Amino acid sequence: MTRADDILTALEALRANDVATHGGRTLSYVYDSGLADADEIGRRALASFAGTNGLDPTAFPSLLAMENDLVRLAGHLLRAPDGFAGTVTSGGTESILLAVLAARDDPKNSAAQRDSPSMVLPTTVHAAFHKAAHYFGVRPVFVNVDPVTFRADPAAMAAAVDGTTVLLVGSAPSYAHGVIDPITALADVAGEHGIRLHVDACIGGWVLPFLDGAPPWSFEIEGVSSISVDLHKYGYTPKGVSILLHRNASLRKSHFFAAADWPGYTMLNTTMQSTKSGGPLAAAWAVVRYLGLDGYRELAQVAREATVGLAEQIAERGLGLRPLVAPDSTLLAVTTTQDAGYDVFTLADEASSRGWLLSPQLPFRGGPPSLHLSLCAATAPRVEELLEVLAESAAAARAAGPVSVDPAIAGVLAHLDPAALDEATFDGILALAGLGGGCALPDRMAEINAMLAQAPPRLREALLLAFIDRLTRPT
Repeated sequence: MTRADDILTALEALRANDVATHGGRTLSYVYDSGLADADEIGRRALASFAGTNGLDPTAFPSLLAMENDLVRLAGHLLRAPDGFAGTVTSGGTESILLAVLAARDDPKNSAAQRDSPSMVLPTTVHAAFHKAAHYFGVRPVFVNVDPVTFRADPAAMAAAVDGTTVLLVGSAPSYAHGVIDPITALADVAGEHGIRLHVDACIGGWVLPFLDGAPPWSFEIEGVSSISVDLHKYGYTPKGVSILLHRNASLRKSHFFAAADWPGYTMLNTTMQSTKSGGPLAAAWAVVRYLGLDGYRELAQVAREATVGLAEQIAERGLGLRPLVAPDSTLLAVTTTQDAGYDVFTLADEASSRGWLLSPQLPFRGGPPSLHLSLCAATAPRVEELLEVLAESAAAARAAGPVSVDPAIAGVLAHLDPAALDEATFDGILALAGLGGGCALPDRMAEINAMLAQAPPRLREALLLAFIDRLTRPT
């Protein structure tokens, strides 16, 4: 057997190249309250319940009690009516998958909805809905958003509804731009056609209830059928816990699963998973109880003020950056000004070399490339430091000049059919893009992102899937 100390040392060595999970310098993927006590109680609860199994609540009634507590609190925050129901899931994607599945399998659906189900989505909707469409055979009908506000267009979405539509979706807020869709107007559309409306509040649902001035978006709007909200984002709990709430229990039934026609125990599942550790659930329950509603209100307001302040300072300091749109919550998207003299991809690399993760977003439907910033409470006291890093990174990026892609290569990428490419061709394109070399991770991403930005979305997907395939082949 290997000594325990040696294993722990090896684990620390493996983490050496990971982004920081605490300190507020990683502006996507992780969320930090900045409160060490909250982190500690979450870790202790996670470890204490790691061996429990949420498959059978009769064997682990503690997990059932904690799930009901969290669902009850979420329903209170999101103004759910009497009779609401909810389920704790492993994350926002699972919550979204279940919301789509429940809509697809609603026993009240018409023959057309059962035979060829579809859902009407703003183009800014989270990619998890693309995944749900792929998994469950629900045809996605994408509708362009307002090009200035980046919010869903209710009239255009209404025009896209037909006899096969089982679901409408809005975001509160959208991940890429941080703005809240007009949920009241979307609810009117859903009500007129007698279909479900899901609000994706995975990233905003534990922030918006504590802020003043946000437009209506939750169950206070009669036509909202379901809402997804993640605790492992602005609930500041360990990964991965999300909650899917339904206006009533009958709406939830169609994502439950049971199988008795085999010789083992009758399988009963409320989520996609069967066996699932109770650790994340216990950790979320512990952190939520520790912080309490007053604690969350303070954390949300701190993060919101930091987001608004950062957006204002970026616009005022002449950094060559501008917010794409005024943020509605704690998410901010920024892009370069016309006279910046650099690109966001190089800026992200420069910021990364200074210890800050800013997530690049590739151009979409004629829009510019941008940087995504999710500001958490731990980032708030470091906003001035972030502005200094942005200034230094912008200067370095300007000195390096914008990344360019050979026009001939860009022309080839624009016309390649990913379905027609063989493994050898993929290897050649990956090498050209700087993604070759087997399991090696690139040191800088600007050139790679610039090339991917020239490729149509389907080719981007194919190239990155080929890359991740090669990255995950053991050597």
